[in-house]
Amino acid sequence: MNIVLLEPEIPANTGNIGRTCVVTGSSLHLIRPLGFEISEKMLKRAGLDYWHKLDVSIYDSLEQFYEVHKDKRIWYVTTKAEKCYTQADYRPNDFLMFGKETAGIPEEILVANRSRCVRIPMI
Repeated sequence: MNIVLLEPEIPANTGNIGRTCVVTGSSLHLIRPLGFEISEKMLKRAGLDYWHKLDVSIYDSLEQFYEVHKDKRIWYVTTKAEKCYTQADYRPNDFLMFGKETAGIPEEILVANRSRCVRIPMI
């Protein structure tokens, strides 16, 4: 499974997701702009000593990400989806894309990919 963070803003959230990717064997894909820097100094200060074990890719834009992965299945995680995440037919190499914390995935992307939108219920 591949986890995609579109323009993540909060470093602690990205760190926690990165840790989950390491223990589940998932790959993490980060799409710029990022709300923080990824440097050795930042990783050490944040206590992200597992980061070297993470399979992470960073893209300069959403367009670059799409170009690299044009033949892949992407699921868009949004509060606006009708389909619950448990109703999707995931395959091992699928991508789950999450939008930035303050805005989510842009509406035009969701509209263009409505059949691949899923929601995770909030408790």
